Amino acid sequence: MDLYQLETFLAVAEEKGFSRAAARMRRTQPAISHAIRKLEEEIGEPLFERSSRDGTLTASGKLLRGYAERLLRLRGETITALEELRSLERGRLTIAANEYTCLWLLPVLDAFRAEYPQIGVTVQRSLASQIPDQILERAAEFGILSFRPDDARLHAIAVYTDSVAFVVDPKHPLARRKQVSIRELGTENFIAHTVASPLRQRVIETFARNQTPLHMGVELPSLEAIKRFVARGNGVALVPGLTVQPELARGELVQVAVPELRIARRLWLVHRQRATPSHAGAAFLEIVRAFAAHRGHPFAFRTEQPPIRSHRASKH
Repeated sequence: MDLYQLETFLAVAEEKGFSRAAARMRRTQPAISHAIRKLEEEIGEPLFERSSRDGTLTASGKLLRGYAERLLRLRGETITALEELRSLERGRLTIAANEYTCLWLLPVLDAFRAEYPQIGVTVQRSLASQIPDQILERAAEFGILSFRPDDARLHAIAVYTDSVAFVVDPKHPLARRKQVSIRELGTENFIAHTVASPLRQRVIETFARNQTPLHMGVELPSLEAIKRFVARGNGVALVPGLTVQPELARGELVQVAVPELRIARRLWLVHRQRATPSHAGAAFLEIVRAFAAHRGHPFAFRTEQPPIRSHRASKH
């Protein structure tokens, strides 16, 4: 049973005759009769009363008519939906990010929604270490990471350059300094994130290399909590610069340069290497490209391939 057969069946039922159905469908009457005969063979029931000349339906024909109308209506809806999808009048984009990388996304997403308001967007909060697998498993079309995943199945685009910021509250003695050395931080109480990360390990190694103790007296579960706790005068912190721009602008926190802790970080937009992007995904990539071209540094759109290694993604 195919849609052409159902279309032919409905034409005969609606036109109440094979000849009129043939004219409507611009087919010969034998072709119409053949299609109906084949459909009846597949169903195993007659669909029209043979003694009638006006296309009277049998009980089986009446039952099939309702289903045939629904199927053809669904075909029409499907075609319309696909046309809307191609024209970006509908669709959904799923992006995986964490608390930090989501901040890069916000202005880009603002530009995307201004251009394509009919496309729904879901940003799922995920641990950075889980995002590569989520993309490979198609749970998300894109991921935003602070590291380039070491998996040849993933395609990475550098989209932002950030730096680590050493911040204190405005009343802290170091707030009046433009620059301090790492050795002056050996007595400070650092407010750290509870989730281990490559950045945290790098900071620990830098303190050890400079023979300076690193005191992490308090660990909190979010960057927002860390910033607020530091602003209350409870310690100091090393956080991604992107995350403290509003607090620095409002004077709630002060950034002090630490030459030994000049750590640059890239953010990466990642998707499956050989996957054809959805229509919404392709439009999103173009918005990211245009946004970087318009805003310039630290925004970027540089395609970089990961080194070819095993299919097991490196966990960060």
